[in-house]
Amino acid sequence: MSLSITQNPANVSLAQSPIIFTLSESNAGLLTSASFQYVGNLYYWTGSTTNSSSIPDYTLVKYSNTANVGIFDLNRIINATLTDLAIQNPSNVKYYAMDFYTQYYDGVSYVTGSHLKSSTYKALDGYGIFQETIGEQVYDLTPHWPIMTDGPATQSVLATDKGYMSVYTGTTGGTQPTKITYTSNLGSADIAVSSSTSTTGQIQRFPIGPTQPGFPFSTVGLEYFKVQAYNSSTPLGTSIKFEVVCKQKYPNVRIFWKNRFGQFDWYSFYMVNRQSFQTEKRTYQPQLGTWESSTLTYNRYDSGTLNYVADSKQSISVNTWFIPESYNDIIKQLLVSDEIYWMYDEDNQYVRPLTIATQNIVFKTGVVDKLIQYQFDFNFGQAYKLII
Repeated sequence: MSLSITQNPANVSLAQSPIIFTLSESNAGLLTSASFQYVGNLYYWTGSTTNSSSIPDYTLVKYSNTANVGIFDLNRIINATLTDLAIQNPSNVKYYAMDFYTQYYDGVSYVTGSHLKSSTYKALDGYGIFQETIGEQVYDLTPHWPIMTDGPATQSVLATDKGYMSVYTGTTGGTQPTKITYTSNLGSADIAVSSSTSTTGQIQRFPIGPTQPGFPFSTVGLEYFKVQAYNSSTPLGTSIKFEVVCKQKYPNVRIFWKNRFGQFDWYSFYMVNRQSFQTEKRTYQPQLGTWESSTLTYNRYDSGTLNYVADSKQSISVNTWFIPESYNDIIKQLLVSDEIYWMYDEDNQYVRPLTIATQNIVFKTGVVDKLIQYQFDFNFGQAYKLII
């Protein structure tokens, strides 16, 4: 008999979407057995490519479908292992591999076939979108790869902004970057990046805020800058241009959120913003008086109603400037993101976790609406009172 893998996942998969192996057995006689099964031992690990354990983490069993194949989807298991927040672990990568075989019951015991080991693959904490094909290579998912964003190709920043993006330096089956090149009206500069076989070093951050530490240009006279990944002198993907805009009337609210590649996109909301504070209280009626004394009295400051729960919810409403339609893709990713932050103190890079309260949005187009603006509402992830 002969077992073969007829469908493999991408070299680098986005773990919230299907991670598929498909198995086929050529021995037609085995397939007629009602007890015939495809079996896969799943191994996953962090570190280098050689860190795999000899003991499988999971064993998955599949009966053959009507096409006589076994289809294994690993995404729910692998995704459940990527528990780190993107803000604390910029290189949230997991290695995995499968060891397949077949088995059937001959009336006395299970008979197993020879083993077939898959190649080693990697998974990121991200997701695919319709109409991308299952198993499509990650470097085909965005024109900016290995920069891990869907764009847009032209964005705006303030001269005082801090922030960073991420570049994938591990192997994907495509060309690996060796540097990020910045091109601006003040000249050009490079930041070197290095490839790594360790999961902790395969994604590296580079600054896109003019005042972010490591940014290669002075803010004085800076009008724009472009970032693009390179392998030596060969450009990889397309560049992203950041136009430096003037300080606005309202205080800037710098929001960043985890995108579908498990990294961060940024936007400066420098139009009007409003913060609100809402309290939630529950009360009870305490027993008043000196019931353990010789006479019953009470104090003039005693209250017949007290709070036993007093909590709060803080929120902020922000508005975009006039933006092009090309922002719509990453706005969708903001609406479904599970990790959102407000960099409320750019000097110290203090952040405040947020959850998005906006559930519905009507996307605008330049043809119909001419000028495009959006409003978003966020709830603070931290209440006013510090309770551990």
